[in-house]
Amino acid sequence: MTQPLRYGINVTLDGCVHHETGLPPDAESMAFWTDELRRSDTLLYGRVTFEMMRAAWRRPESGAWPEWMGEDDVPFAEVIDRMPKAVASTALDVVDWNAELLSGDVVDAVRRLKQQPGRGISLGGVMLPVALAGAGLIDEYTFVVHPVIAGRGPRLLDGVDLTLDLIGRWEFGSGATVQRYRPVAAAGGAREEDG
Repeated sequence: MTQPLRYGINVTLDGCVHHETGLPPDAESMAFWTDELRRSDTLLYGRVTFEMMRAAWRRPESGAWPEWMGEDDVPFAEVIDRMPKAVASTALDVVDWNAELLSGDVVDAVRRLKQQPGRGISLGGVMLPVALAGAGLIDEYTFVVHPVIAGRGPRLLDGVDLTLDLIGRWEFGSGATVQRYRPVAAAGGAREEDG
């Protein structure tokens, strides 16, 4: 049995996934994303997302969270800061922040990571999920769809052909909608990692 790989991301109505588009985080959305992290034992990022998340959410050496964080942000920061992380990057030689570099082919490395014991792996980012979705390695997709038209920015899973089954849907008070999906098995057989 393999660990589930779960991809979660904020997305606008027009499919943009840039971190500056969408509604500002509120108590409800921060609590949701904190609980999503708690479903897994490991975080998986590519270099760009790892560096962005580390810059925002790593506990400063002083031990005190920065002034920009509100009380709704601190639980998320505490969970993400201490979680083990795996980073897929050919540009980095070393990583810190409770992280390890994945070596070799990223698809093979993630297959090996999924074979390790655990409750699951939480995947973030834009480019890495494209490669992993294309290889059939993502077991669950969670999209928080914001009632915003961004008109610019990277697109959700651009270039990936997927059919998904809706397994859960609910709304936040802000008007954002959480949509949770599982991939549909390809016609004529199970997904590769299930076989």
